[in-house]
Order: sequence, then C-alpha cells, then structure tokens
Amino acid sequence: MPPPEQARWFYETVQPHEPALRAYLLKRFPTLPDHDDVIQEAYLRMLRMRDQVRDDCAKAYLFAVARNAAIDLFRRRRASPCVEGTDLEALPTAADTPDAAALLDSSHQQQTLFEAVSALPPRCREVMMLRYVEGLSGRDIAARLGLAVPTVKIHLVKGVRDCARFFAREGLLQELAPGAQEETA
Repeated sequence: MPPPEQARWFYETVQPHEPALRAYLLKRFPTLPDHDDVIQEAYLRMLRMRDQVRDDCAKAYLFAVARNAAIDLFRRRRASPCVEGTDLEALPTAADTPDAAALLDSSHQQQTLFEAVSALPPRCREVMMLRYVEGLSGRDIAARLGLAVPTVKIHLVKGVRDCARFFAREGLLQELAPGAQEETA
C-alpha cells in the first residue's frame, strides 16, 4: 500500500484520467489484447516517478507513460513470437549469423575508419567524402568545390595515403606500399 500522501496524489491527480486514457489506448492501439495491463503498468510507473511529475503535467505524463508501456508490450511480443508449425530447418543457425567477435571487429574497423577520416584536413576530408561516400568523380568534385581537377587528385592521394598510415598504426593493414610508411613533417 502506498503512503497516504502518495495514495491521495494518485486518486486526485492520476486516476481521474482513466476513462480518457482507456479511450486513447483503444483508439491508438486497437489490436492491443489487454488494455487493463497497460493501464496498470502506467499506474505503476507513475507511482514510481511521483517525485518527478508535476501535478499540472500529470495527465500528459500518464498518456506518454501508457503509450510507452503499450509499445513495450508490442516489442516484447514481436521479439519472442510463438508460432505453431515453425519449420525448424528454415530457422537461421549460428553459422548463418555473425558472432559477437565478428560484430565487434566490424565495429572497431568502422570506428577506426571514422577516426582516420576525421583526422584529415578539412578540405581533404571533404574531397574524400564526396568521392567515397557520395561516389562523385574527380571532375564532379572539382566542379562542386570550385577546385581544379589536379587539386582534387592531390587531395585524394593525400587522403588515401594518410588513412592507410592511420590503419597501419592501428594494425588493420599488414603492409603499406613502398615509401608510404615514411612520416611526413
């Protein structure tokens, strides 16, 4: 049983909105199997957050909490569907999905690529992004940035060389082309 002041707050500030909340849930989530469960969950969350809810915002907060509880319920049901007659042979196996180590390695490589490109000078970074992210040609990059085509080529060579050095320092490249390991001043 909640403390008397909390119970009074609930009965005076939250519970009077139940009919409107029920109508909202029926309209917004008509396929929800049990609206009572969502309302009870919303009430529980409201009681837990009592100290953070201003009385003049209680109705809006209640509706937001109920909406989130309904969405959580849908997510839980979607994440663990119970389907009869599932063909077990058609389900993905562990060999079909990347393991945690592969995902971490991929994430590390993406982070390293981001760091390498971020370390480039601004104009060089911009040229590299236009070329390798947007797929523009050297001529198109030159036109967009108001540069000469040879200048674009210089930025591309510098960007690729600097990224390769960065990758080598991070252990992602085994060997660099001759002369690429030299440090520039």
